[in-house]
Amino acid sequence: MNIHQLFITTKQIRFRHEKSASVVRKLRNAFLVGFVLNFVGIGAAFGQGRVAPANRPNIVFILADDLGYGDVGSFNPESKIKTPRIDRLASQGMKFTDAHSASAVCTPSRYAILTGRYAWRTRLKQGVLGGFSPPLIHADRLTVAELLKKHGYHTACFGKWHLGLDWPVKSPVGFGDEIVPKGDYRAVDYTRPITNGPNDRGFKTYFGISASLDMYPFIFICDDRTVGVPTVEKTFVRKGPAAADFEAVDVARTITNKAIEYIHERSNDPDRPPFFLYFALSAPHAPIVPEHAYINRSGIGPYGDFVEQVDDEIGEVLDALDRGGLAENTLVIVTSDNGCSPVANLDSLAKLGHHPGYHFRGAKADIFEGGHRIPFVARWPGKIQAKSVCDQTICQVDFIATCAEILGVKLDDHAGEDSFSILPYLIGATEKPIREATIHHSINGSFAIRQGSWKLALCPDSGGWSKPRPGRDDATNLPPIQLYDLSRDVGEQNNLHADRPEVVDRLIKLLERYVADGRSAPGKPQPNDVPIQLPQIVRQSRN
Repeated sequence: MNIHQLFITTKQIRFRHEKSASVVRKLRNAFLVGFVLNFVGIGAAFGQGRVAPANRPNIVFILADDLGYGDVGSFNPESKIKTPRIDRLASQGMKFTDAHSASAVCTPSRYAILTGRYAWRTRLKQGVLGGFSPPLIHADRLTVAELLKKHGYHTACFGKWHLGLDWPVKSPVGFGDEIVPKGDYRAVDYTRPITNGPNDRGFKTYFGISASLDMYPFIFICDDRTVGVPTVEKTFVRKGPAAADFEAVDVARTITNKAIEYIHERSNDPDRPPFFLYFALSAPHAPIVPEHAYINRSGIGPYGDFVEQVDDEIGEVLDALDRGGLAENTLVIVTSDNGCSPVANLDSLAKLGHHPGYHFRGAKADIFEGGHRIPFVARWPGKIQAKSVCDQTICQVDFIATCAEILGVKLDDHAGEDSFSILPYLIGATEKPIREATIHHSINGSFAIRQGSWKLALCPDSGGWSKPRPGRDDATNLPPIQLYDLSRDVGEQNNLHADRPEVVDRLIKLLERYVADGRSAPGKPQPNDVPIQLPQIVRQSRN
């Protein structure tokens, strides 16, 4: 029995199918379990084998930027935005109702997706990186792209990177993690190669932008070179250096076309090696700039228009898989890096009857569910049952362990320290919890830990941009911690910390162990990159 089985909670997964007779379900699950054993091989179960090349699926991970749980029709039946392509994908595969990004903001979420490790274990304790920030992923850190590349995959990344780069400079600059660089960005030499970017972290091919679309430099990067040189300044929320022909409204379309071209190339490769495509959209993140054809299409304003454009572009990538005859052997995941941003004008949307956070409290940046509970759908024809629903808690940090299990290999102890494989959920081979617990993190570095239906937040406020905001008067007299039973209070309104001290104590001890061990998944303890200090309220709550 492994460590996470020792802490299994009573919450059970619910798979709902049109044919739900118990005999059918038992036969199907028995078949799928047998398929997995045959798929990975007996030796692979002990890390000694690999999946036969013909059986390895292509993997397409599509990450929207600031797309809310409630924006997607298959997750929110009252959504005012039309998302037929994501909804269709959900009907063809599995929808996860309790999926989470590893953080309520984008850089740490992306770090977790690619490494299988919470970003708060690194130097980045709060906030996000800027367009000129140095790399967050260490050179010796295994990424999912490197894992797949080692096992014969062609790997590509298109879109928003936002994990730091080493820019070539004419003189020492000293860029840091701030969004607006303190160093003189005029010292960057755009004629020389960029290092420690996607190409050095496992991706053979890259095309995209260094950070969010509201963060300069406003210029495309192809592999390790910029596409041209910034010769002007432009303002897309922030003012900074830009290529003369770079326009924010064109970015989503440009990177979508690059992803489609890549799929076309893969389908025409005579050797047909499996491929991994990480398609990181820059939308619907600010600046909210839908193309002309989408303006007024949603009927609820620019944000709704932009989401409908995102849905169409995801659909175009799926169509490319169909045209290339690749869809049947491709695992496709569509999700978002965090909740919807308040930049979308949440009050105006609410007046029109649309709620990007659905019935969850908060939004992007917050420790509340609206900050990190995100849409998550997966399709893998013949492996994932169509129209299936999983209600168990998963996290995007689980991606690398899932890929490892698909390959039939075991991750080393110093890789994927917080990652659990969700493959058993995907193929319907288990109805038991896989994660012992999940840690959430807000923009200001506030922690929460979730186990079963219990969620403990180690802050008195949102930890982000929603009310009560950290440091504001409306948070000063609140209890220092928050405990919610999400099975009865999904809106996080009834703080039970004073009523259930034993739950508070148990969750604090578990969080302390995860921090001390440098991991939350089973394995040998590992060092964190830098010391981690839990807030003073942890010690106070235990006295």
